Amino acid sequence: MSEHNATLFDEENGWPEDGDFDRERLEMVECQLKARGIRDARVLDAMLRVPRHLFVPHDLRRRAYYDSPLQIGEGQTISQPYMVAVMTEMLTLTGSEKVLEIGTGSGYQTAILAELARFVHSIERIASLAEQARDRLKTLGYTNVGVHVGDGSIGLQDESPFDAIMVTAGAPDVPVSLCNQLAAGGRLVVPVGSRTLQRLHLVKRHHGQLEVTECTGCVFVPLVGEEGWE
Repeated sequence: MSEHNATLFDEENGWPEDGDFDRERLEMVECQLKARGIRDARVLDAMLRVPRHLFVPHDLRRRAYYDSPLQIGEGQTISQPYMVAVMTEMLTLTGSEKVLEIGTGSGYQTAILAELARFVHSIERIASLAEQARDRLKTLGYTNVGVHVGDGSIGLQDESPFDAIMVTAGAPDVPVSLCNQLAAGGRLVVPVGSRTLQRLHLVKRHHGQLEVTECTGCVFVPLVGEEGWE
């Protein structure tokens, strides 16, 4: 968990953010999440607490709570708030889990997971993004997060098994390595499809077997790596 609040000083300019962001975040939760069926109270509360505007480039902060993904540099994006909520809700976190996130990006989804789980390991293949996210999460007070640089498509074997795994990039197939790193009763959420269009897949390890359910359509940047795209 973090010790931050939504009125932290702006990390680039050092001045306090105005209260408009608090109002916009509340509207995001009410109009984009609750209105579309997000019901997990813990997820809604986390989305209300985490200051999304501190995870986007400074010139895009006034669009931080829009109903859309945003560019964060290096050809990567911060996901649409609704998609963040959907994928997080699918993991049904209770607070005791060790979670693996594939694709740290700006660290926003990492922060949401850190609000809801015991510890989050996050892997980012682009070193500059990983460094920025690590610094940002530390500044915001998250002590239950570890950010790693590497090929997320093959997971993090040394820290496995994981109670939950989230992949925030589109894969051609469900990565076998990630399935193998799921704990008993664990859940994996991953977008699967082409480079331009995917469907969320929910994988559950139940009595030693994997149960796969296809869910909503989505669009993510490609998962690049050994068990992803070249």
